Formats: sequence, structure tokens, C-alpha cells
Amino acid sequence: MRDSRTPDPVDTQLVLVTPLLDDPEGFLPVLAGALAAGPVAAVIGRFAPCDERTLVNRIKALAPVVQKAGAAFMAEAPVEAVMRGGADGIHLVHTAEALAEAVSRLAPQRMVGVGGLKSKDDAMAAGEAGADYVMFGEAHVSRYAEKDGVLPPFHAVVERVAWWAEVFQVPVVGFAPDIAGVEALARVRADFVALGQPVWDHPEGPAAAVAAALALMRAGAAA
Repeated sequence: MRDSRTPDPVDTQLVLVTPLLDDPEGFLPVLAGALAAGPVAAVIGRFAPCDERTLVNRIKALAPVVQKAGAAFMAEAPVEAVMRGGADGIHLVHTAEALAEAVSRLAPQRMVGVGGLKSKDDAMAAGEAGADYVMFGEAHVSRYAEKDGVLPPFHAVVERVAWWAEVFQVPVVGFAPDIAGVEALARVRADFVALGQPVWDHPEGPAAAVAAALALMRAGAAA
């Protein structure tokens, strides 16, 4: 992923978000097929709960495959596991404490990406604290149980990405709830568009999903 300290503008790029993985080895052929379908900037690896040693081994299984394809591997994992597993960076749910620890221990050798942002103020604080990107649109992390894990309204995500892209230098990732949403996020100049389950559940397979997403991304960027 592009470093936030690089000011040159880039076209919108694709980020893939894995399911919660408990069998990375079994997922590798699926992931390799998706990566071979077109340029992917990064993969955010998500993992089912496990002990630290198992988590490190899961990261070690995925990171080389992603890196060989020319993409960055960002792990949703504790800082220590990110370092020991050889990931290119960490993707974390925003808290000031977690971000401060990640930046102090990982930057600048590894990237620090932030999601779970509840407000514009949270996003601006994350950017000022050293985040290499901010992500809008992934499932809510909420104090209210009925909202936890629920995707926010997509129109609100597009509006927030457009606001950020126009005002700030720190790269912004827009999370698309489906492949069709990629075009709208590219149109408002998201630096990256993230896709999760719609890629892995695509009826024609992940490679077809990536190809379709890239085509929509080009259409949105050209609008």
C-alpha cells in the first residue's frame, strides 16, 4: 500500500479482506487465484481466535504468498504477532492506545492501518497520530449490541470517503459491501477500495470477482 508520506496521487487500487481464517493453508489456493486475476495492492488477513503461536504461524503461511504477488500483507493481529509473522503491517480497530503502541513499535518499517472509526474526529486523530491509512465502511464496532458487526449505510461511507480524499493527504480506504459499490468509491477518488466476502462468495469464483471489481474501478476513476 502507498505510504502516507508519499504525496503523489495514485489511481484507486484494490484491497482484499479475508474471511476469519482458521485454516490458512486450505485458503491459499483461493487467495492465489484472486491475486493472479489482476493487480491487488494489499490483503488484510483476518483470523479466528487462537493462541499466539498459532496466529504467528497463520500469518507466516499467508504473508509470502501475498508478497510474492506484489501486494502488502496487513494482519489483524497483535503487534508482536505481526512482527514475528513477517506481515507488512497491522490493521487495527481504532483506539488511541492501540494506535500509539502500533506506531511506536512498527513504524516506519511496517505500516499501521486503522479501521473501526466511529467519527470524523476519530479519523482525524488517527491520521495525526501516524496512521498510514484510514478505512471507512467496514462493519460497525459499536457500544450498542444491536449495531455491532453491522455495515454502515453505503451512501454515508461514500460521503465520508469523498470528504477525506478531498481534504487530507493520508490515504483512505473505502470498504465496499458488494462488488457494485467499487465504482462509487473509485468515483470519489478513494485511494483504495476494500472488498471482503463478495469476492470469496462470487458464483464464478474469486478471480472473476477481482476482474469485475477492477473493471468497475477503472470505470469509476474515469467518470
